[in-house]
Amino acid sequence: MPKIDIKPISVNACWQGKRFKTKAYKAYETELLYKLPSLSFNDKNIVIDIEFGINGLMDIDNPIKPFLDVLQKKYGFNDRYIHQLRITKVKVKPGKEYIQFKIDNTL
Repeated sequence: MPKIDIKPISVNACWQGKRFKTKAYKAYETELLYKLPSLSFNDKNIVIDIEFGINGLMDIDNPIKPFLDVLQKKYGFNDRYIHQLRITKVKVKPGKEYIQFKIDNTL
């Protein structure tokens, strides 16, 4: 695998000014917090597998940040402790969209 000597940039360093949550994001966050199951796991060396069932042409990276932010809010961990993130995108029919995930500490 090629190695590129450059410091990775954070999404926070990509934008100027304050960003505000949209009504759609607030509704998504509220519904997701309600639907997420109770989980317990060590909050260090976190490994997360996520499968997004998406209808349409959404880029694979678009749903990651909002979903991770809600996971952090629900489960009380800091995403700096995520050491591995495995993402899968599955194309589905309209009305069949979903998110499936697993959180553990196995590297």
